[in-house]
Amino acid sequence: MPRLTFDTMKGEGRLGLGVQGDGAQWLAEARQMLDFNLNRLAHRARSGKLESVRLEAGNLTVTPIAGEVPAAVEDLNAEISDMYPLVEVPDLLREVHEWTGFADLFTHVRTGDVPRNVSAMLAGVLADATNLGPKRMASASKGISAHQISWMRTFHARSETYRTAQACITDAHTRHPHSRLWGNGSTSSSDGQFFRASDRAAKPRDINLHYGSEPGSKFYSHLSDQYGYFSILPISPTESEAAYVLDGLFDQDTVLDIQEHFTDTGGASDHVFGLFALIGKRFAPRLRNLKDRKFHTFEKGDAYPALSNHIGAPINTSLIVDHWDDLLHLAASITTRSVVPSTILKKLAASPKESQLARALRELGRIERSLFMIEWYSSPALRRRCQAGFNKGEAAHKLKRSVFFHERGEIRDRSFESQAFRASGLNLVVSAIVHWNTVYIERAVTHLRKTHREIPDHLLKHVSPLSWEHINLTGIYTWDAEHQMPEGFRSLRLPARLRRAA
Repeated sequence: MPRLTFDTMKGEGRLGLGVQGDGAQWLAEARQMLDFNLNRLAHRARSGKLESVRLEAGNLTVTPIAGEVPAAVEDLNAEISDMYPLVEVPDLLREVHEWTGFADLFTHVRTGDVPRNVSAMLAGVLADATNLGPKRMASASKGISAHQISWMRTFHARSETYRTAQACITDAHTRHPHSRLWGNGSTSSSDGQFFRASDRAAKPRDINLHYGSEPGSKFYSHLSDQYGYFSILPISPTESEAAYVLDGLFDQDTVLDIQEHFTDTGGASDHVFGLFALIGKRFAPRLRNLKDRKFHTFEKGDAYPALSNHIGAPINTSLIVDHWDDLLHLAASITTRSVVPSTILKKLAASPKESQLARALRELGRIERSLFMIEWYSSPALRRRCQAGFNKGEAAHKLKRSVFFHERGEIRDRSFESQAFRASGLNLVVSAIVHWNTVYIERAVTHLRKTHREIPDHLLKHVSPLSWEHINLTGIYTWDAEHQMPEGFRSLRLPARLRRAA
C-alpha cells in the first residue's frame, strides 16, 4: 500500500486492524495480560489444577485428549451412507450446477458471456480434477469432443473464474441449513497434501524426505468448519506452509467470515502469529513438541520460578515500538489485498540479514504465541476445538486422493499455471461432492425422522459429507444423460423396512 494512502487511512481511523494505533499502549496491555496469565498458569500447575496437564521436574506435559465422538455415530453414518442415491460424477456436477449455477461463472474472457456448452465446461473441470486431462477426457466421454473441451478451457477457464465458481458452491453450502450443524463458518483449517510428480514433471529441488525420496508437489488448501473449501494453491514440498496460511483467507470471494484458523506445526511461525494478531484474527495451530517451546516474557525469567524451564528470551519492546507504524502498514497492505501475504513473508525471510521489520514482527509474534501456549495448557476446550477443526481437513484428503486418481495420481504438469488448474478443478469437484452429499444427508435424516426415529443433532454433527462410495468416478463419462427426478432430487436408497414404513 502506498505510504500516503496508509497515512490517510490511519489518520481517519479506517485501518480496521486488530490492534490499536498506539504501540506503547498495546504493549502495556499485552504486558499486563501476559504477566497475569503466566502467574495463573504457574499457580494452577503447582496446585495440579490443570486438566490433562502435569508439572514434573519443572516441565509441563500435556496428556492427549481422547476423542469425543459418540459410539452411536458410526452406525448412524453407515446407515445414512447406505441411503445415498447412486450417481455418476458427470450427473452429480450437472445437478450441483442446476442448484447453484456455478458453471455459468466461467465467463468468456472477452465478452463475459456464460458458457454455451455447459457439459463441455463441466467436462473440462472434471478433466482437471481427476488428473485425466482434456484430451483423454474427450476420449472417455460420450457427447463431448476434444475441440469443445479445448474451446471452453481456452476462453472460459481462468484462475479468476475458477475462484468465483468455487465461491458459488461454497456459499451455497454455507447457506444450507444442515451445514450449520458442523459450524457457523467462522473457523477454518489449512493443510498441504503431497502428490508425486511423474518423471517429466519432476524437479530435483522438489524432493522432501518427509514424503519419501520421490519429487512432487503439495496442494495447500483451506477448509471451513462446515466442510466448505474456499482456497487451494500448488506449492513446492520443500517450502514452508507457514508463508501460505494467510493467502487462503484473503484470496477468496466467499461469504465466509473466518475469525479463527487452525493448522498443524508446519503452518506455524512467530511471523504468522504476529500477522494474525495485527489483522484481528485468531491463530490456533496444533503445535508439535510443545514442551520444547519457550514462553517469551516482559519480566525476567526468575519472576516465574515454577515455569523457569519454559521461559525463553525476553521480548524486545523497543523494537516493536520503533516499528509499530511499519507493522500497521504491513497489516493494512494485507487486509486491503495490496500485497499477497506469502509474497511479503517470503521476502522478509529471504534476506541474509534479517530486516528490522521482520525482527519486530517476530517479537510481536512471540507475545501472541506465548499467550496462545498459556491458553493451550489451561484450556482443554481449546485443545479439543483445534484438534476437531484440523481433523476435518485431514479427513478430506482421502476424498481428494480418490478423485485425483488418473495417471496413478501423479502430477504431470510442469508449469505452475497447469498445476493450479489441476488444484482448482480438484477443489471445485470435491466441493460439489460435499454439497451434493450434504443435500442428501438432510433428505435422509428428514425421511428417518418421518418414521419416528429420534436422531439428535449432537450425533448428526459428527456425520461428515466426505463419503464417495456411492459416486462412480471411473469408466465412460456420459454428459447428456437424462434422469427422472421427482421434485428435482433423486430417490433415496431405502432398505425394505424403511420402504414398508414409508
